[in-house]
Amino acid sequence: MEVLFATKNPAKIKYYAEELKKEKIQVCTLSDQHVDCKVEETGENAIENAKIKAKAYYEQTKMKTIAIDDTLYLEGVSKEDQPGAKVRRIKGKELTDEEMLTYYTALVHKYGGKVQAKWVKGVAIYDGKEFQTHQVEGSNFYLVETISNVRHEGYPLDSITILPELNQYLSETKKEDYERTRKGSSSKQILDFLKEGLSENEEKK
Repeated sequence: MEVLFATKNPAKIKYYAEELKKEKIQVCTLSDQHVDCKVEETGENAIENAKIKAKAYYEQTKMKTIAIDDTLYLEGVSKEDQPGAKVRRIKGKELTDEEMLTYYTALVHKYGGKVQAKWVKGVAIYDGKEFQTHQVEGSNFYLVETISNVRHEGYPLDSITILPELNQYLSETKKEDYERTRKGSSSKQILDFLKEGLSENEEKK
């Protein structure tokens, strides 16, 4: 089975493509399909934005499409400063990884240098007829103003994320330590949903 992944984030593509390949699901990228349209993500939450992206790219390619969107909530931060569904799009501008680090370290500094945070992720599968959706709420973590020297391309906030269970940067955390301390991580939950949802979708044919 082939599916289109509606993202340009190389880190997301690598993880989900490798894992879904084990289930005989081939992930095609936007560049594979020569798709370069801009999608206006006007949703109020992660599920709405995932559905918008999945439908828009399906209409471009007519391929079954999966999309994932991230919503970030910061404790003790004013409504005006909440990233919400616009984590990378600040004041209408799409930020690079480095610009995100500059913006979020300044934001964290404004609120005392350390802010408790939580990701809520929305996933959508669209086959041209109907949506399958799923929301995943992650565990709490901290954003800090000091940047780790270790970077993850496509996931810049990993370099200012501190996992309270380990008291270390997410970007410096080994995969086995992360999985041990955060069983049922959001990525694992999303992967399980995609495996089940795509299998059900295939059986309906």
